[in-house]
Amino acid sequence: MTKIKTQTISPQNENILIRLKRVESQFGYIPEESITEVAQSLDLPVSEIYGVATFYSFLATKPLGRNVIWVCQNLPCHLKHAEITIDNLERTLGIKPGETTSDNKFSLELTNCIGACDYAPAMLINRDLHGNLTPNKISQILKLYK
Repeated sequence: MTKIKTQTISPQNENILIRLKRVESQFGYIPEESITEVAQSLDLPVSEIYGVATFYSFLATKPLGRNVIWVCQNLPCHLKHAEITIDNLERTLGIKPGETTSDNKFSLELTNCIGACDYAPAMLINRDLHGNLTPNKISQILKLYK
């Protein structure tokens, strides 16, 4: 019998995540200077802290808008035409994924999973889940956040 080794978050990486989340809650994102400070405080290379900060899609390493839209592009959402959702959001907001509207009301981000496969295609706006998306439904949802 082959034993499959599962990957867990090491105590050191957990400590990194806790510190990065604390910085993010203070500034709204993780500034480069803070990555250096966390690295120095843990006596780790900056590259390791930067790697953790950029690996997790829900950690922001740049300032984001007041409302962050996370569109799931994982397989279930993809099969339910998530690209239509993304195209609709791009047209409606006038931005591409990774960008923020000029009035700082919205940022559009893509992620691989939001844990809402039963509601595909789905998105999060801040911490609010919206699923079974259609262009008309997206328009109605965005009005709630303006």
